[in-house]
Amino acid sequence: MRRWQVVLGAVLAGWSLNAHAAELGIAAFNIAWAGSEADFNEHIRVCTSPQVNWCDTRAKTAKGDTAPTPEEDARAKQCQADFDTAAGGAGKGLLVAPCNAYKLTASKWKKAAPGIYAEKLEGLRQTVDGLIRARRVDVIAFQEVRSAGVIKEILGSHTADFEACVGDHTSFQTVGFAWRRSVTSKPGKCAPEAGLAIKENPQDPASLRYLRPGVALSLTIGKDSLTLMNVHLKSSCANLITSPAFKGHELTDPDSACQVLNRQVAPLEAWIDGVAKTSPLFVVLGDFNRRLDEEAAKAVAPKDVRKDHTDPATPNKTGANGEVSSRFLWQELSDGDPTLVQVPPPVTTDCKGFEGLDHILISAALNARQTGPISSEKVKVEQKDKQVIMTSDHCPRITRLTL
Repeated sequence: MRRWQVVLGAVLAGWSLNAHAAELGIAAFNIAWAGSEADFNEHIRVCTSPQVNWCDTRAKTAKGDTAPTPEEDARAKQCQADFDTAAGGAGKGLLVAPCNAYKLTASKWKKAAPGIYAEKLEGLRQTVDGLIRARRVDVIAFQEVRSAGVIKEILGSHTADFEACVGDHTSFQTVGFAWRRSVTSKPGKCAPEAGLAIKENPQDPASLRYLRPGVALSLTIGKDSLTLMNVHLKSSCANLITSPAFKGHELTDPDSACQVLNRQVAPLEAWIDGVAKTSPLFVVLGDFNRRLDEEAAKAVAPKDVRKDHTDPATPNKTGANGEVSSRFLWQELSDGDPTLVQVPPPVTTDCKGFEGLDHILISAALNARQTGPISSEKVKVEQKDKQVIMTSDHCPRITRLTL
């Protein structure tokens, strides 16, 4: 008789647990060109080769200009050609971190002691350990990671408790997830979204450069399906409002970076619209490289979201290269079909990384499940004094959601 009482007690305890809402800790963390030690060694081999000699493969645009000068463009192209040759071909060159990735120079490298990349990886391990232990984070969306193996490496002692995946990509940087096995009653499923990986220069048929893909993670929390969508959008078109350091831009401005980000709007919106129909409880998070908070603070009538004045809730008309007439990213994504809610940024933080680029957006259906105001915090990354390669130039952004 006592045995059945124990079994019945366990069943009732389980029923009681399931009757209460589940709470999920979620983080977005750009880990700044995070690869393995072998990846870093290949980076050093290529960048120290005589023909490369730490050259910068990216053409720089002078402050106030909308595109690089012809001379700067030619210099960058020659550097890229030399870089690819040293790497063993253009395809292999895409899988090597560029020479400016870790802010090293020829002189810095000569002075550096062995193990400088191990310090970065250890800093990531300690930071992730703090997220999991101290802040009970269950799902981490990573940006700028080389592989699922790297995610498992920085999970450290938590590797056995977590699963990991990345979106397949032909370049070094991609996006990926780590999630605690115990939070989902069915195995988590990752689905890469290649639509975001648009060609960076559609006018150059020989170019192999594509932007990063997205990846969606599907979990089953109790009886509910939850989808988390991880993004890392085009950089260098971040601000809507001009500041002393950065010029403000709408997405239809002639700035070369904004023109690329503009072409990601249609595939991102289509992806979100599709997920909203199949998984009303969803989260979109990651490095948007756009000040969505600045856009949200600007009062924009629906007819003014697009230059052609069409309703932002209707399908976007795309040009020959996928460009759209959307002036604002936030108002285009949260157009009422579906409606999204920004998790507010932290009021105070000791984070020294980029501000305003990492966002967590939740669906209106998920927001309705919350029992109180949603909030977030940024967590300082772990780093040693005088560390040569910084752990990351972003800090983890975390929130807790009720399902």
